[in-house]
Amino acid sequence: MKVRKAIIPAAGFGTRFLPATKAQPKEMIVVIDKPLIQYTVEEIVGAGIRRIAVITSRGKTALEDHFDRSPELESFLEEKGKIELLEEVRTIAGLAELSFIRQPDMLGLGHAILMGESFAAGEPVAALTPDDIYDCAVSCTRQLTDAFEEFGATVVALGRVDEEGTRKYGIIKVKKKISERVFELADMEEKPGPEKAFSDLAILGRYVFPPEIFAAIKATPPDSRGEIQITDAIRVLLDRQPVYGVLFEGKRYDCGHKLGFLEGTISLALKHPEFGEPIRKIIRSLLR
Repeated sequence: MKVRKAIIPAAGFGTRFLPATKAQPKEMIVVIDKPLIQYTVEEIVGAGIRRIAVITSRGKTALEDHFDRSPELESFLEEKGKIELLEEVRTIAGLAELSFIRQPDMLGLGHAILMGESFAAGEPVAALTPDDIYDCAVSCTRQLTDAFEEFGATVVALGRVDEEGTRKYGIIKVKKKISERVFELADMEEKPGPEKAFSDLAILGRYVFPPEIFAAIKATPPDSRGEIQITDAIRVLLDRQPVYGVLFEGKRYDCGHKLGFLEGTISLALKHPEFGEPIRKIIRSLLR
């Protein structure tokens, strides 16, 4: 079954980045020259998906504005002869067909994805957290959709983590190794810690779901904080059908944390055709 739609949950407060996120959405924080959410949208488009629902909340209109046309800005750039910038601005507005859905209460990632049920309309759907930047030769989402189209069941992105990572992410138990990078899952647990972790394989914010995920989310009880965790919903689904994990090929930057954000900024700047060499000179001068 072809994956034609994607959901981006983007309703959170971004408390890890306060005070920077007091008056702007975390998803609009810039890495080099693009906001975080644009990297996510471009990853989705790189997988051949153009219909995207962004789950938002109060105070997030900047997300809509960023992907909308700006006639005043376009006229200004055209008048000043800044044609390259003009084309870049117009390209952003035409990247994908975006819908924006308001989440009235922030009740966990599972609940945020559930807000996209009507948008999915009975089709499979990818879900991506916009905190992460995936720098991959083949779009991380494409790696997952290829596996979904092969197996016809839920696929999650996996990465190997250290002990601290077992406290931050959902950790999976392997049922069967399909290939070097593809696994069938037996179980999973959200943030178990190193003592209880099944493995060093973590679910890292990228999913492709069949339509049954929405019934599974509705059957998932809230946790102790009143939130519906998507990991728990996948476990409900696991009782009914297989779930697979793909150990993605590429590099991931967890820009939902300040240190990961700095790592991503520096690493991507070093690869940037305009800034790479100047950044190397700056780093060398700082290390003297």
